[in-house]
Amino acid sequence: MDPTDNLTAWEHAPTQRAWSKQLSVSLLALVGWIALWIALLAVLVVFLSPRYTILFVPFLLYSFYRAFIQVFSIPVVFRTRRILREYPWRLYSAIPCGLTDRADVVGRQYGWFEFPNPAQPDEQLPMVFPRHWGVGWWHRRMAPRANPELKSQIDVVWLAGDPRFIGVIAASSPDGVSPRRFRFLHQQMSADGGGRSVSDWGATAEDIERGRRAGVRPARP
Repeated sequence: MDPTDNLTAWEHAPTQRAWSKQLSVSLLALVGWIALWIALLAVLVVFLSPRYTILFVPFLLYSFYRAFIQVFSIPVVFRTRRILREYPWRLYSAIPCGLTDRADVVGRQYGWFEFPNPAQPDEQLPMVFPRHWGVGWWHRRMAPRANPELKSQIDVVWLAGDPRFIGVIAASSPDGVSPRRFRFLHQQMSADGGGRSVSDWGATAEDIERGRRAGVRPARP
């Protein structure tokens, strides 16, 4: 089953399974970190004397931090589904990527990929990871010194979205049939932050409305 044959990425059955797996992992991680925090606190309060508090503080803080991150990661999983339900998959081979900050991108950036502009295929638009959460797997394979085996795992990159707005990126499973490692990419060049208009990139009213349905706010003409 070719994932690019569907009108939207969500119609691709392996994509639905991969998304469900990501949601399950996020929920289990949230429950697990909360349970660990409660267990550590219970051991400290019930079984140990106060002088052991200093030993438990780092573990309590770390488990609380991880649970805090998971609370915010679950809405992101559902936002991912929203994009998958709006855009089809496009597969790209050996596309440019990097970890250094780009001068043409505004705001925080934690690595970037370049994709062709749908309206002007000869123009490449950078899309960036807007947050550092959960991008370590990608960073290890994007690093200039990554070994060939790691780099080969992102030789083919899946994108559901519009490089002028937003997208969900994924790597191929080992058999090449399904996506994995879903992550958001954002467009953060001047047309997104003010100055230029997305119409300069050939975005039509229909493109902008589609972006709004996928959760882009604002998607300006």
